[in-house]
Amino acid sequence: MRKFLGAAAVLIVISVAYFYTFEYNSIDKAILKKYTKVDSVATEVLEAAPTILYGMVVDSFQVEEHAVKRNQSISDILLAYNVSHQTIFQLANVAKNVFDVRKIAPNKKYTVIYQDTDSLPSATALVYEPNPEEYVVFNLKDSINVYLEKRPVEIKEKAISGTIQSSLYEEILKNGGTPELVDLVADMYGWQIDFTKIYPGDQFKVLYTERTIEGKSVGVQEIIGAELIHYNNPFLSIAFDQGKGIDYFDEEGKSLRKAFLRYPVKFTRISSRYTARRYHPVQKRYKAHLGTDYAAPTGTPIYAAGDGVITKAQYEKYNGRNVKIRHNATYSTQYLHMNGIAKGIRAGMKVKQGQLIGYVGQTGLATGPHLCYRFWKNGKQVDAMKVDLPPSEPIKSDYLSNFNRYKGYVKSKLDLISYPESEEEVLIAGMQKN
Repeated sequence: MRKFLGAAAVLIVISVAYFYTFEYNSIDKAILKKYTKVDSVATEVLEAAPTILYGMVVDSFQVEEHAVKRNQSISDILLAYNVSHQTIFQLANVAKNVFDVRKIAPNKKYTVIYQDTDSLPSATALVYEPNPEEYVVFNLKDSINVYLEKRPVEIKEKAISGTIQSSLYEEILKNGGTPELVDLVADMYGWQIDFTKIYPGDQFKVLYTERTIEGKSVGVQEIIGAELIHYNNPFLSIAFDQGKGIDYFDEEGKSLRKAFLRYPVKFTRISSRYTARRYHPVQKRYKAHLGTDYAAPTGTPIYAAGDGVITKAQYEKYNGRNVKIRHNATYSTQYLHMNGIAKGIRAGMKVKQGQLIGYVGQTGLATGPHLCYRFWKNGKQVDAMKVDLPPSEPIKSDYLSNFNRYKGYVKSKLDLISYPESEEEVLIAGMQKN
């Protein structure tokens, strides 16, 4: 018995020793493995994602955003970040087929990505944004590389309506529209309605599509349809393409456009009309003013009122920089006091309606920035605002059934857009509730 008890005690000691030596160690390892895994996950979670800008990782770089200054070139920008003249020259050559570096324009955004080397900034990339939808990357990090990228654009349908109190411009902006939308509406209805004589109480509805990037508007894609009630008379506009691009038509399929634009500048105010007798602000005497003056800021784009051939593009003592266009045997137009004539515009070249020909200024005999717009019919100067002009092409018979179906669709969508209540209606409604 004593031997048996002794043997049993030895077995117990051996078992305990085994447990602590092997099993405990394996439990220890399992626990350690578990916590190591947890720590690994925690490390992965805590590890910050890299900062990506214009498709480049910029965590170890400095980033500065600026706007191009007047007369500033790409050389001016890069020399400030210690890029050599030789490198800038090479960059300009590489960029030729992507972007002409001479076209960098004032007020456009650019971003410089650089490193501080011995307290001196050294650019590794320059990003220039010519418009909200595109950007040009000038990569200097390893080898010179230039490429153009486009941001994804989403097209959204939008609607706007309003009751005019003072002007179409103010009302469209007040209801969430943009100056670009004002210009398009004014151009669309230019020959049906004189927007310089708008009536308080006139109403409008506009159904259109808008380009957006990351939820922000970057421009109007097109107007689908519109309704404008002017002095109690409704004017419907339907956008329709019958093979030559989008045009606008009324209820009966007649074109809203004429052979000429009503406004050769962005929609603005008329500061002086065509008249046989006007007191000249510079010459201090009464004389005929055989044109229409559009007041606009210096640099405002001026467009050809119709298709034609340039017969004059030069500077003259009284007219300043000016362009004259012969549209056909009957009509000619002239654009005076330009700040500058658009690049490439010269005598003998053909232009299309809406083509850029110059910029508003006050050259020649002028007291302030404006466009003096002159109009000839059969060799005689006439009032551009009153001349009877031929309309553009109406809906062709081959397209009439399609147009009528589409017109019904657009009208049904316009009917769903309500006009906002006027202040008077809101006041009456409030009194009735009380």
